[in-house]
Amino acid sequence: MFSKILIANRGEIACRVITTARKMGIATVAVYSDADRHAPFVKMADEAVHIGPSPAAESYLLPEKIIAAAKQTGAEAVHPGYGFLSERASFVEALDKEGIAFIGPPANAIAAMGDKIESKKLAREAGVNVVPGFVGEIRDTDHAVEISNDIGYPVMMKASAGGGGKGMRLAWSEKDVREGFEATKREGLNSFGDDRVFIEKFIENPRHIEIQILGDKHGDVLYLNERECSIQRRHQKVVEEAPSPFVTPKMRKAMGEQCVALAQAVGYHSAGTVELIVSGADPTGESFYFLEMNTRLQVEHPVTEAITGIDLVEQMIRVAAGEKLSMSQDDIGIHGWSIENRVYAEDPYRGFLPSTGRLTHYSPPIPGWSEEDEVQGKARRGVAHGPGSIRVDDGVFEGGEVSMFYDPMIAKLITWAPTRDEAADLQVEALDRFRIKGLGHNVDFLSAIMQHPRFRSGALTTGFIAEEYPDGFEGAPVSEDFERRLAAICAGNEFTLQSRARRISGQLDGDDGREGVQRVTSEWLVKLGDKRFEVLLGDGHAVVDGHRVEGTCDWMPGMTQATATDADGNAFGLIVERAGNRWVVTTRGAAHHALVLPLRLSAHESLMIEKEPPDLSKMLICPMPGVLVKLHVAEGEAVQPGQPLATVEAMKMENILRAEKEGTIAKINAGEGESLAVDAVILELE
Repeated sequence: MFSKILIANRGEIACRVITTARKMGIATVAVYSDADRHAPFVKMADEAVHIGPSPAAESYLLPEKIIAAAKQTGAEAVHPGYGFLSERASFVEALDKEGIAFIGPPANAIAAMGDKIESKKLAREAGVNVVPGFVGEIRDTDHAVEISNDIGYPVMMKASAGGGGKGMRLAWSEKDVREGFEATKREGLNSFGDDRVFIEKFIENPRHIEIQILGDKHGDVLYLNERECSIQRRHQKVVEEAPSPFVTPKMRKAMGEQCVALAQAVGYHSAGTVELIVSGADPTGESFYFLEMNTRLQVEHPVTEAITGIDLVEQMIRVAAGEKLSMSQDDIGIHGWSIENRVYAEDPYRGFLPSTGRLTHYSPPIPGWSEEDEVQGKARRGVAHGPGSIRVDDGVFEGGEVSMFYDPMIAKLITWAPTRDEAADLQVEALDRFRIKGLGHNVDFLSAIMQHPRFRSGALTTGFIAEEYPDGFEGAPVSEDFERRLAAICAGNEFTLQSRARRISGQLDGDDGREGVQRVTSEWLVKLGDKRFEVLLGDGHAVVDGHRVEGTCDWMPGMTQATATDADGNAFGLIVERAGNRWVVTTRGAAHHALVLPLRLSAHESLMIEKEPPDLSKMLICPMPGVLVKLHVAEGEAVQPGQPLATVEAMKMENILRAEKEGTIAKINAGEGESLAVDAVILELE
């Protein structure tokens, strides 16, 4: 067994690998860029080596710097995590020349399966069912249009070396191909150093199922069941679960055996994932197609660990050290259900725009986990109330920055429970207790998905988000009963705040506080969104529009975290904030804005003047921090609604900004290649 390994990655996956290595008694070496100098994974590792500036192309993507760090520290092996150099065969070959072990598959398997074009050819030769498409060299945009017309729309354009949702474009027409082909090439080149693109038929109403495989250097390959990854946005996975609510034992066996055969055909060892696309319209589940093979550890590997009890990182290390697998296919079972949600730095209320910045407040929802555990480098895991457990894999810290240079994932929230509904309920409970401030995040959106009737039914496709939120996300819907409960909570919080003020000498009409609490009115008007409620506060209860509401809320002035109870006495978490004279209460997947007034003053509320927002319709404003990679128009040019105006790259993804109305370009304020801040004015219209 190795005595020291280097982790050629950053963030949560670096922390994850260090945790297992420490459990195995193996020393660890971290490598870090300027942006990651104070990151948790750097502190967790036994040693750390600085490898360059913040951009990945100048640090984490340079094999020579990784190898130099390994030689400098005496590391015997390198774990690549995912992304970066994890699927680069030349990196494995370079390590081998230096006598350093690679904790992953052999170079020939990476070369064969890591290239999406070549892997499809190999899969087809091996008799694996593949999606119809064109896997040869595409000369230019006109050739791409010709191919797409032959295949038949819709088609998917994919960067050959792509992954993580990058370098992918869905085209419904020739116009989409002409707009997106060059962008797909650029994303592939910028993110993976390879601008080759292939085109394949897009399977409508598809489910995304993947099979986890694990092999050793002695010829044994196992499949560790499946994961359902159908809930995606822009081809980036958002929710993953194991097992799949769609897959039957017969399907699982057929898929698993086919994936094992494919892995054996290329001499695969270590952990890997074969991704399949399944037609949701086929109730037999027999219409599944090979998409690609990821020759590395997947972001969503924790759900497989949760239902099998197998530490995949440990197995990767043992396989790399030459050990045989200690289990057989018959030993692989399914115990309970696990769901993973990816918490991203993006604002779902603003079209999921990337949000970079400093985490002024960060606290994950781990019951029973302490700061001492963090000092010792333990995994963030806790046992929830009742059956089930919560795990958080993260690599951020309070006061740290989510940088524009890397993926915007803040954390992964993994829950396990005996049943799927219990695992989803535990997700909602845990998401309510996440504390993230300083930048936008998608916690509300994730909670809304977990509560969605369609998700609970298991009727999933990769179009779930687009179909269920066609007009964007505005918060999870709530019942009338829950709205009344929120109105009672907001009225109770206002009562508490004013009672506290009355206890302070000289506050609220000069009351000295000795009898202040008794003289505060207990009748309130609560404006919750566009609804109005009359609330009468009683002893331990409230009456809201004539309905008695039982329950408690433990909020106190100065707190942002509180716990309330629902109609059945079940506790749920709240984030409570005071914004001016209004309350913002975030819970159960939505932020609720409330104005609370004493009922006797409510008649004056209609006289309050609303501030008119400025007219920004004549400006193209950059919605996120990024780089202006292309201007599509010039000054004096007439534009029509929907016409591309500019392309901004943010978080390694290109975003096309379009005209919202007809007009003429009056002034261009930014140039191609310029770094833009959020809300920067790119151009102005007459």
